[in-house]
Amino acid sequence: MSPSETRSIVTLSLLAAFVDGEKHERERAEIKRIAEGLSQADGVQLPMLYQDVLMKRVTLADVAAQFQSEEARQLAYEMAVCVCDADGVQSEPERQFLAQVRSALQLDTPAARQFEQEAEAIAAVPLTPAAVPAPAPTGMPAPASTVPDAELDQAILNAAILNGALELLPETLSTMAIIPLQMKLVYRIGQAHGYQLDSGHVKDFLATVGVGLTSQYLEQAGRKLLGGLLGKVGGGLLRGAGKQAVSSGMSFATTYALGHVAKRYYAGGRTLSTQMLKDIFANVTQEAQGLQSRYLPAMQDKARTLDAGKVLSMVRGA
Repeated sequence: MSPSETRSIVTLSLLAAFVDGEKHERERAEIKRIAEGLSQADGVQLPMLYQDVLMKRVTLADVAAQFQSEEARQLAYEMAVCVCDADGVQSEPERQFLAQVRSALQLDTPAARQFEQEAEAIAAVPLTPAAVPAPAPTGMPAPASTVPDAELDQAILNAAILNGALELLPETLSTMAIIPLQMKLVYRIGQAHGYQLDSGHVKDFLATVGVGLTSQYLEQAGRKLLGGLLGKVGGGLLRGAGKQAVSSGMSFATTYALGHVAKRYYAGGRTLSTQMLKDIFANVTQEAQGLQSRYLPAMQDKARTLDAGKVLSMVRGA
């Protein structure tokens, strides 16, 4: 892709992130941080694009005019869909926006419709099973875990390796699947300690420790895109080990830290303060980053067994 097409894909993703007007200030701050952190990648000035979107200095027509190839238009649309679905099923403003995107990009095709249906199916997968245990009272010691400590630790590591593997794949849907898998991990840890959680509780927990939903997808996909890896056919990322550093094992570290912070939080009766949760998450994330190179071969091996066709069934069965 040309630099102008890359910039346009990022701009369209930012437009999608703010289309419903309901982003919490914490999420907006995370998106701004990401734009500043990736400011010089591939000649794309993300802080400027971020300001252009917020100040409404760029239109969908402006973005659409920059695309020269159908492949770039399809990738742009896929990223916009995933941004809209990252925090759950699409709102009405998001549905209307994506219809406008399909029209502007001349992508009202069966392939575009099928991709949107697949993304919506991932976003709509329920967090909880039909039966859940009664909750333990907030602020009181939780009942002893129904799952042995070592088993929970292994489940957290397995989830981190799986999400690290998904981050190595070039498909946009694979990147999107990371978030619901993280939410299911937190849910299972809470359930093991006797807590009944729903998606709202889990989203609040992620937001409290500093993990946004839309912003996390933007950062993961943005790093791959700016590294020339997102959308490559045939697992290009797996063949270029050096380019894997573009993502810095972010999904492995974030998932590992989320699991261990959730374990400590629910085992302790949900008594940790917001600042304590943030501090613990930052410390465990740093620890996980040190482990990333150790488990990279396991992530690579896992990635070789995955493809986009398995993503939905994997999320449903997690």
